[in-house]
Amino acid sequence: MRSTQALILLFSMLFVVVLTTTRTGYVNGAGGSVAPAATLCENTEKVIFSCQLKSAKMVSICGSTRFTKNDGYLQYRFGLPGKVELEYPQQRSDSQKIFHYSHYFRAQVDLTEISFSANGNTYTVFSNYNGEEKPAISDQGVKVTPASKKEVSYGCRSKAKADFGDLADVFENESSQ
Repeated sequence: MRSTQALILLFSMLFVVVLTTTRTGYVNGAGGSVAPAATLCENTEKVIFSCQLKSAKMVSICGSTRFTKNDGYLQYRFGLPGKVELEYPQQRSDSQKIFHYSHYFRAQVDLTEISFSANGNTYTVFSNYNGEEKPAISDQGVKVTPASKKEVSYGCRSKAKADFGDLADVFENESSQ
């Protein structure tokens, strides 16, 4: 009986060691491999928004850890880890003048958008929740609107990692509601 308890304790300790030494903090139970990165942001950056799209590519808005009206930066990234296809702006200075922020909130409704225009397209990263609908609707992703063409929306595969907390202190809220 004691040997069974000792064996269980040993395996439990081994499992805890594996969990604490993996890069992302958890292991994929099927094969023991580390789960893929959940962001295109660097370890030294703050993740403002990040998700894997249904197409398997990722969209991330990354920022400096200190982001104010006068200091720091935001940067939009699209692609795969190690193979970013679009990074905007290229120069991180004065990004406060490039991005637009909109946030509308009331009981059971929370709508947030961060947008910018580049190369004739408008890119809008969005995170929307409407609890008034039954069932509640949660929608996150990126919309791309080419000049004089129809908007295309790319939804997140699962719930995005989002932290919009500091943006209200940096940007004027452009919500029209």
